[in-house]
Amino acid sequence: MNKRVTMLRQRSLEAEAYISAERAELITEFYRSAGNTSLPVQRALAFKYLLEHKEICINEDELIVGERGPAPKATYTYPELCCHSLKDLDILNSRPKISFKVTPEVRQAYEERIIPFWQGNSMRDMIFAEMSEEWKTSYDAGIFTEFMEQRAPGHTVLDDKIYRLGFQDFIAKIDAHLNKLDYFNDAEAYYKQEQLKAMRISAEAIIRFAERHAEKAQELAQVETDRIRKAELERIAEVCSYVPAHAPRNFWEALQAYWFVHLGVITELNTWDAFSPGRLDQHLYPFYKKGLDEGTLIEEQARELLQCFWVKFNNQPAPPKVGVTAAESGTYTDFANINSGGLKADGSDGVNDVTYLVLDVIDEMRLLQPSSNIQLSKKNPDRFLKRAARIIRKGWGQPSVFNADTVVEELLRQGKLIEDARQGGTSGCVETGAFGKESYILTGYFNLPKVFELVLHNGLDPKTGRQLGLETGDPRSFESFNELFEAFKKQLHYFMDIKVKGSNIIERLYATYMPSPFLSLLIDDCIAKGKDYNDGGARYNTNYVQGVGLGSLTDTLSGVKYHIFEQKNLAIDQLLDALSANFSGHEAVRQLLMNKTPHFGNDHDYADEVMVDIFNTYYSEVNDRPNTKGGVYRINMLPTTCHVYFGSVIGASAEGRKAWEPLSEGISPVQGMDLLGPTAVIKSASKLDHARTGGTLLNLKFTPQVLEGEEGIDKLAHLVRSYFKLGGHHIQFNVVSAKILRAAQAEPKKYRDLIVRVAGYSDYFCDLSEALQEEIITRTEHTTF
Repeated sequence: MNKRVTMLRQRSLEAEAYISAERAELITEFYRSAGNTSLPVQRALAFKYLLEHKEICINEDELIVGERGPAPKATYTYPELCCHSLKDLDILNSRPKISFKVTPEVRQAYEERIIPFWQGNSMRDMIFAEMSEEWKTSYDAGIFTEFMEQRAPGHTVLDDKIYRLGFQDFIAKIDAHLNKLDYFNDAEAYYKQEQLKAMRISAEAIIRFAERHAEKAQELAQVETDRIRKAELERIAEVCSYVPAHAPRNFWEALQAYWFVHLGVITELNTWDAFSPGRLDQHLYPFYKKGLDEGTLIEEQARELLQCFWVKFNNQPAPPKVGVTAAESGTYTDFANINSGGLKADGSDGVNDVTYLVLDVIDEMRLLQPSSNIQLSKKNPDRFLKRAARIIRKGWGQPSVFNADTVVEELLRQGKLIEDARQGGTSGCVETGAFGKESYILTGYFNLPKVFELVLHNGLDPKTGRQLGLETGDPRSFESFNELFEAFKKQLHYFMDIKVKGSNIIERLYATYMPSPFLSLLIDDCIAKGKDYNDGGARYNTNYVQGVGLGSLTDTLSGVKYHIFEQKNLAIDQLLDALSANFSGHEAVRQLLMNKTPHFGNDHDYADEVMVDIFNTYYSEVNDRPNTKGGVYRINMLPTTCHVYFGSVIGASAEGRKAWEPLSEGISPVQGMDLLGPTAVIKSASKLDHARTGGTLLNLKFTPQVLEGEEGIDKLAHLVRSYFKLGGHHIQFNVVSAKILRAAQAEPKKYRDLIVRVAGYSDYFCDLSEALQEEIITRTEHTTF
């Protein structure tokens, strides 16, 4: 890193995250005086009002400009979606980890103006008012979560359209479709008109937003005394005057055009997750090559611009949650994810010179944001994989690795066109979608082991004493494992009905009351259909329900099946008594379950077949259920950190886990139960059909010594290639010893910069909750291949 980048990076690291009331104040001002317009147009005018009135921030010495708030780490809230209470603000201000400073002025603004206006009127209030009692009790009990009660839909990724088209071109396309509306024969013509008008207003707003940055840069240039910086500011003004109104002409303009679009998306709504640029290396390569060929760009300039671009992501903390989640869940990471490598639209190798430049920047910057991954196809060279492996070996959890060929297969099975599938990839943690063409919405996590706990208690929740599920029978009366598993299927169906019904209602609420016209501009085929992104405008519309605790439930059912119904060395009464007592006085039962049971993750067909049965059952229960946007529900298998929360609502379980402890994460084995090395883990994990999902997450942990030297890199590369040859979707690594993690727990100040891979993201180890720290420490530490 040069002096500029070193300084920008350090400022980003040192900047304190704080709650900015700017957006909340502006959106409240707008709605106080909003006229009588259609809801799409109203949302577009609100977006325009925000971009015309928010403070313009150009930081010292930066080359890529624009912040979400008035300064780096200034964090917006979205009261029209979920309005923070004063208690929420106090929690955010005082919590010891992942805190957000709340000044007395901000607290006063909420107390006097923001809360009085939005209390009872936010989307979150509307959602909970519409949910059934069954949904609320299931939600409260930790059967499932619902993403849209905290943040807006918008889990999507950009394709290459903004590098080919400026927003003046988008306006021309909108006008053409407005002129073609058939008010005589199309009953939806007026509805389409309002949607298109809203998109047009939004396109004009982002152009004006960029112009305001150009004006600010010119103002700063006029008073700048340093000749070099004055020239840079004038160049920034030129760039912002041109993009995104017009298609970018060079590497700098391409990055700045994307960044304005990114800010537009996350200012309009707090989408889950943050918007992402997709195949950045492939999008930027034409500009890079053109600059090199013309002599207007050298590699070091491109590197510097990319490094400045990385800093912009790190300046944007994820908007904090509300309610109990504000106290329990915390990360600054907003899950913007950079994809590199993979395939081109024609199916050829997608790795290019910018791919390696991006990997260098990931390595050099070592920032939590943006998250990064490589899309690895069998067509990609080993040099690409090994360059990524050398970064992984440094032990800070990036980049993760995805099987580009399996990603394509997943999307093809879902009915995507081959070109769209090849240009798709992953976002957030591990989620698969067609970039620039799909609304792929994560509706929430689903607690699979909790459902089985209810089976063991005939539908009664032992934590609350409430009859939560169906009465599927006293487990003491079951004469076979198949009867028990059928009871599980019935409970699963019951709760999935509740979950999907609620999600469909929420989907309609967002389509009706919270359109997103700016995001709609960016996703095919919203303009052509005259439909909003939240209402089926995208070419593909997929909803996901994320299954959590696969490893935990596998080992639980493996233990029950093996010991109670086959070996008959444990009675169901003994098991239920041991679970009820949290194994106190029943240590022999616990040891039997932990040490004499076939466990998932050891290439043991007995346990792995149980895992496949659970997976297939979950898949069949969810897959192809219709949503309300012309698409369907599908599954993926990831927890982020929800396996900790879900474990906290479950008592002791039959894999030997004690009450309230975390579940297994992703499709990883139960912590400490994969005893035969990483090759056994990948063989077990590959026995499920990854291509039937929209993403799976597999974590492995190595001691640093295992990956030393070229031999270590070769072994890691072979492990990844082997897993992907077996059909695996994703794999990621922690390269750190439990000894170091224990030392960091004991003396956090000495290990403030220690970064670990949590789930689909990396975070500072010392910022994690104690429960999550313990979960990472107890993951099996592989000391050999």
